[in-house]
Amino acid sequence: MVVSQLLENQRLSVSAIDLGTAEVQPEPTDEQLQQLSAALKTLGFELIDKEKNKLTERIKNVVVELVHHSDLSELHQNLMTVIAERLHKDYAYLSRLFSEVEDITIEKFVIQQKIEKVKELLQYGELNLNEIAWKMGYSSSAHLSNQFKALTGISPREFKALDANGRKPLDKI
Repeated sequence: MVVSQLLENQRLSVSAIDLGTAEVQPEPTDEQLQQLSAALKTLGFELIDKEKNKLTERIKNVVVELVHHSDLSELHQNLMTVIAERLHKDYAYLSRLFSEVEDITIEKFVIQQKIEKVKELLQYGELNLNEIAWKMGYSSSAHLSNQFKALTGISPREFKALDANGRKPLDKI
C-alpha cells in the first residue's frame, strides 16, 4: 500500500504491484525516479532500476517464496530447476548473473535461507530435527546439522538452547 501510494503521489497510474515490482503508466521521468528513490529509502525500501539488479531481486523473491512459504519436501523438482522455470531463463545464466551482482552463489543463498527457516522452526519447537530436515528437503537430519553448524558455528541443539536466537531478518541476508 505504501509503495502504491508513493507512485500515485507522483501521478503514476499503478496497473500492477507485486513483491519487488510495480507496473506504472506513464513511464516515470528521471526526476520522478529520484523522488521515488528518496521516498522509498526513508521507508526502508530501495528502488531497483538496473536490469541485472531487477533479475537478481526476482531470483531472491523466488527463493524466499520457495524456502519460507512452501513445503520443500513436496517439491518434486530440483530447486534450481524451479527457479529457472519460474523466471523463464537458463539456470547457468541466472547463476552467473546472481554471483556477479551478489558475490555469492544462488546455492549458498538458498542454504542461508533454509538455515534461517530452520532457526524459525527450531524456535517454534513444534517439530523435531528429523521432521524439520524432511520439511526443508534435506536427505537426513545429519546433513541438516552439518550445514547448520557450518553456517552458524553451532549445532541446532545448541541454537535451540540459546536464549537470544541469532536469527537475521530476511532483508539482511
